[in-house]
Amino acid sequence: MSAAPDIGVNLHRLRQRVDAACRRAGRSPDGVTIVGVSKGFPASAVIAAWQAGLRDIGENRVQEAATKIAAATVQGARPRWHLVGHLQTNKVKTVLGLFDIIHSVDSLHLAEAISRAAVKPVPVLLEVNVAGEPSKYGLRPEEVESTLTKIRALPNVDVQGLMTVAPLVDDPEKARPVFRRLGDLARSLGLPQLSTGMSDDFEVAVEEGATLVRIGRAIFGPRPDPFQAPPSESQ
Repeated sequence: MSAAPDIGVNLHRLRQRVDAACRRAGRSPDGVTIVGVSKGFPASAVIAAWQAGLRDIGENRVQEAATKIAAATVQGARPRWHLVGHLQTNKVKTVLGLFDIIHSVDSLHLAEAISRAAVKPVPVLLEVNVAGEPSKYGLRPEEVESTLTKIRALPNVDVQGLMTVAPLVDDPEKARPVFRRLGDLARSLGLPQLSTGMSDDFEVAVEEGATLVRIGRAIFGPRPDPFQAPPSESQ
């Protein structure tokens, strides 16, 4: 049996790579937040990451997150929790009680449901299907501006930026146009946050302006459970 991954060592190496990508782009590393995606990993992995200094954790599945958040909290691990997976409207109330920020608002209908259920402004990102892949969720790039205008009129939704999941490619450079287009779109709309980049392509994403990178395998190692996420949820 292989040894468990050293999360602290992995996190240190990851930060070095993020810092190097920032230097190449002439950016400050302080502008990039690492979100450790712990889908499929136990609460003990979250606690280990917290103890190693990671302060942001992402989850895809609401039921798994609820159990994990409770267990981690009991052990004193209190990261900022990010919902990075698809959100159905019937789970909005539950999500608002668990997560600090939602990366995956992909429709005006969902934003309206969040606003109705919330008692204060909820930080969210709009998910954009930049590459137009039918297997993935998200607004079309040409829909974002009009949808954003309508969402900004809602009382309890605070749109902070945009999110995308790039196509799975054999060379991270092939994802660069996707990251660049999302960054251009966010800047044109005055949105500061960009949630882009995962374990295989985050360095290119950082070079193209990512402020939030969603990293699973490069921190926690290979996912231990047999669940095979669709491309839109793979971190």
